[in-house]
Amino acid sequence: MIRVALIGNPNVGKTVIFNHLTGARQYVGNWPGVTVEKKVGRCTHRGVEMEVVDLPGVYSLTARSPDELIARDYIVEEKPDVVVDIVDASNLERNLYLTLLLLELEANVVVALNMMDVAASEGYEVDAGMLSKLLGVPVVPCVATRGEGIEALKDAIVDAATRKERRRVAFGFGDEIEDAIKRVEAVLSRSGSEELSRYPLRWLAIKLLEGDERVEALVSKFV
Repeated sequence: MIRVALIGNPNVGKTVIFNHLTGARQYVGNWPGVTVEKKVGRCTHRGVEMEVVDLPGVYSLTARSPDELIARDYIVEEKPDVVVDIVDASNLERNLYLTLLLLELEANVVVALNMMDVAASEGYEVDAGMLSKLLGVPVVPCVATRGEGIEALKDAIVDAATRKERRRVAFGFGDEIEDAIKRVEAVLSRSGSEELSRYPLRWLAIKLLEGDERVEALVSKFV
């Protein structure tokens, strides 16, 4: 069985895609320690069974709200086989911020480029192939309300879960910040901590420079 996490900004069609993937094979509970709803479902595609977790709708992974903390902790701690990032094709600039954060976390991302019909009605032409090339991950055009692209999305999930090599894409922040990131990474790498080794060092360094309190508390135990 492969584990799949669905994530995306609010109102991008995440629930519709979750329902298409899992049908009646789903149940609802709460995340441990909070009252935020947790939806889990299952489906089988090409003989592969998937457990699909519907993460809360978030704009970022800064852990400044319970929803962001749940989403980030699940990806970092549970390490799902595939993270499906559902993106509104008509609002790429805002939606792709979360995509970049997921790539910084070195998640195994598949982008579901949803609401292609809305993008077209607003005069946008989105080149899914070029976007895939730029991001280094599969990008699947979808119109979830009509069920379009769902089978292709299932194919992409199974393929992503089973491929052995993944392309790592690093996005630069300019020379000054990149130099600071490298210096923090060097300090972290000397800690020898197995606990810290569970996280991408670059991601930890960026979070420390951002002043992320949870990451600061974690790192202070070992550095």
